[in-house]
Amino acid sequence: MTTVAYAEERSGGALAGYLRYGFTKVGGAVVSLVAVLVTGFFLFRIIPGDPVKAMTHGMPTSAEQLASLRSQLRLDQPLWQQFTDYCGAALRGDLGISYQFHAPVGELIVQKLPATVLLTGTAVLLYSALGLWLGTHCAWRHGGRMDRLTTGVALTLWSVPSFWLGLLLIVTLAVGTGPIPGLFPTGGMESGGAQGLAYAVDVAHHMVLPVCTLVAVGYAQTLLVVRASLLDELGSDYLTTARAKGLRDADVRRQHAVPHALLPTVTMVFINLGHVVAGSILVETVFSWPGLGGLFYQALSVPDLPLVQGLFIVFAGVMILMNLLADLACPLLDPRVRR
Repeated sequence: MTTVAYAEERSGGALAGYLRYGFTKVGGAVVSLVAVLVTGFFLFRIIPGDPVKAMTHGMPTSAEQLASLRSQLRLDQPLWQQFTDYCGAALRGDLGISYQFHAPVGELIVQKLPATVLLTGTAVLLYSALGLWLGTHCAWRHGGRMDRLTTGVALTLWSVPSFWLGLLLIVTLAVGTGPIPGLFPTGGMESGGAQGLAYAVDVAHHMVLPVCTLVAVGYAQTLLVVRASLLDELGSDYLTTARAKGLRDADVRRQHAVPHALLPTVTMVFINLGHVVAGSILVETVFSWPGLGGLFYQALSVPDLPLVQGLFIVFAGVMILMNLLADLACPLLDPRVRR
């Protein structure tokens, strides 16, 4: 067999192996989506509370009116009938009509999506870059003063609940405490009335505290993952060989160590991209941010079953998709995964 024929056969075998790998991962993602669909229906029906009574709370309503409203919402049907209707509508892309907003769930999600993408997208970009930079330098100089200090701060912030940190920032920097005046708005996305550049500045002013909350928690996770991955590579023979060739320390780190340590980081980055859509329910609720997280909290308070189920499917579906893309990208980035 000639060298060219052998190379072609090997390339064809590698492609076939990757396709089998890809089909396996896609099949797993489909199974996960089906599980999400089933879970999304039954999970929120065990939540205490009656949607009909919640919507008519404080209103003089007779038993006949309650029964009529229950019939309009199709809550009087057997559970199995509700489940089949729910699955059929979800497969058609119909997420239902919100009980409290009386609007299609899909339209509500589209309306709130830009605010969530703006907030969490900004935070993901900042804490991914910060965590990658700090994690690389801490691992390369592990055991030093900077490494101990930075890792200690990261572990502390990673263990802090995001809603508690958000409340602390509101008390300290929004309301003001002692000699510190209130510097930032306590919540919302805009003050209203501004246009053009003034509007952009106003929105950025409202974003400072929620973005800082998300960055403080997110960068800590990124830093620790990058640091641990790079520490596993420091004793490898290829780094010793690179140094023996006379490469500078910075070149060894940038050209050899970091690329080989990126595999867990790539997976985490894809998952973080899923968070751009899923948002942060607690942080958006604490800061009254008009995004999908706040919408999810409002839906849970009723409970608004179609809205809760629709948001759950969207959040979980995006995370499954990002996980699938990470699984498909890893063999392309690292030959060890292909083998």
